[in-house]
Amino acid sequence: MSNQENGMHRGLKNRHIQMIALGGAIGTGLFYGSAATIELAGPAITFSYLIGGLVIFFIMRMLGEMAVDEPVSGSFSHFAYKYWGEFPGFLSGWNYWFNYIVVSMAELTAVGIYVNFWFPDIPHWVTALICLVFITLLNLISVGTFGEFEFWFAIVKVVAIIGMIVFGLFLIFSGINGEATGFDNLWIHGGFIPNGMIGILFSLVPVMFSFGGIELIGITAGEADNPKKSIPKAINQVMWRILIFYVGALSVLMVIYPWNQVGADGSPFVMIFSKIGIPAAATILNVVVLTAALSVYNSGVYSNGRMLYSLAMQGNAPKIFGKLNKRGVPVAGVLVSSGITLVAVILNFLLPGKIFMYLMAVAIIAAVITWTTIIIVNLKFRKAKIAQGEGAAIEFKTPFHPYTNYFCAVFLVMIVILMAFTESMKMAVFVLPVWLLILWISFKIKKSREIKQKA
Repeated sequence: MSNQENGMHRGLKNRHIQMIALGGAIGTGLFYGSAATIELAGPAITFSYLIGGLVIFFIMRMLGEMAVDEPVSGSFSHFAYKYWGEFPGFLSGWNYWFNYIVVSMAELTAVGIYVNFWFPDIPHWVTALICLVFITLLNLISVGTFGEFEFWFAIVKVVAIIGMIVFGLFLIFSGINGEATGFDNLWIHGGFIPNGMIGILFSLVPVMFSFGGIELIGITAGEADNPKKSIPKAINQVMWRILIFYVGALSVLMVIYPWNQVGADGSPFVMIFSKIGIPAAATILNVVVLTAALSVYNSGVYSNGRMLYSLAMQGNAPKIFGKLNKRGVPVAGVLVSSGITLVAVILNFLLPGKIFMYLMAVAIIAAVITWTTIIIVNLKFRKAKIAQGEGAAIEFKTPFHPYTNYFCAVFLVMIVILMAFTESMKMAVFVLPVWLLILWISFKIKKSREIKQKA
């Protein structure tokens, strides 16, 4: 494997890939968005994350199967273009770019909420603007710099969550001043499943937002120094990470604090430790959730630049996005993506405190399109490999293929249906056909121009 591929520098080490995978799975969806999930499912939130986590694991294996076979920048957009057709490649690339633009906006919004824990008078838009400028400059240096910052961002999150779980267990069994919390909070406030199976079903929608971004593992394949080793390792560790960092952390929170008193004014993690009289723990956790938001936004800027680069290589984006500087950074893609993300700053100025749920809903819809594309393209990829007589040569096969593909597809359809019956998210369901129509029209305009240029 060469050190460069189409100008991209393979500057991401195995430890970077592992932590980028972890960073994609631990962000605002867990630290802030989990408030909505807790409200819907109560203590049964653990079931919701187990179900959603299993689906995501299978989808990641489908992506990993293709990324290990052909480690390229752009990942599933490249595979959609190669194994499905021009429009699917165009759609998946631009949709993923749009997805991370919206996710980036949500993360910038969350940053403002977290900073208000210390400085309630600072407007959200000011914080969002400062973070946007800092992270953009960081991504313009080199892929190695991005990887190093993401590594340490993720380390902070991992250590903090493990520490929180250990401290939570101490409160449960030993308590403060000898008074153990016990496990009563799991059932004395309406039962373990207070809102029934309907509550668990509807909670799956914000749960899936939590997992959005985990497919970034595939994007890194083009800049990993040993993708055939690091990609499978990162993907196979997704399940235990979900068990520890989602199910473990939230289970502890549900035990030490009544689920029906968790609000949405900040991170449930921070609010809980603040309300039980441990301000130092709450302050430390707020630093952590702020780091988590910056981490995901950092990944968003990285991903958006690389996706525009891949689209330009396919001829599906202006050629300027296919240019790299001497350090292998797609500068135009990074700057344009950050410029569009400035909309978040404007929205936070116009609608302070109101846009997070709307952004989350649109991000889920865009993620569903991405995950559905991965599922379908994986089916076509496997079919093509078998037709070429290379089916047995696939190194990292998806378990129970193709049944897992069908199961995951049905699950994603259910998520969209549930969103249509959720007041704060139904708007995003109507955005779905409009967004697909915009992409189709854009593709037809592009093809029309290509025909005229050839004439």
